[in-house]
Amino acid sequence: MVAGLRSDQGASRALLVGALEGRYRLLMSVPLMVEYEAVLTRPEHLEAAGVSSDDVRAVLDALAFVIEPVRLAYLWRPTLPDPQDDMALETAVNGRAEMLVTLNRRHFEPAAATFAVKIASPAEAIARLRRSK
Repeated sequence: MVAGLRSDQGASRALLVGALEGRYRLLMSVPLMVEYEAVLTRPEHLEAAGVSSDDVRAVLDALAFVIEPVRLAYLWRPTLPDPQDDMALETAVNGRAEMLVTLNRRHFEPAAATFAVKIASPAEAIARLRRSK
């Protein structure tokens, strides 16, 4: 999400736009959405993206209309080195995600194997999505 907002090029932006256009399902839990808002409205991200906090909220509001909501029935904390990453893993596991897309593979891969969640970079996710059509 951060890379998709900060750059108008690349796989992260393509995934963000694709989700907004409904080309594939994006799983989201309430805690994960709240975390995205907190992170994306940090001054360094706003400055790098050239957007305002209102712009970020508008993007998140648009995503709220197209996401597949996930209720976190089971929590496995702490599992990952960064407790904030646990929200993404829990959303993926509870939502039975086909893949968890991240630029932070090394933190997710050991735990993802435990839960049989495939980890993919944004570029790998784009390639997988194109192959599955």
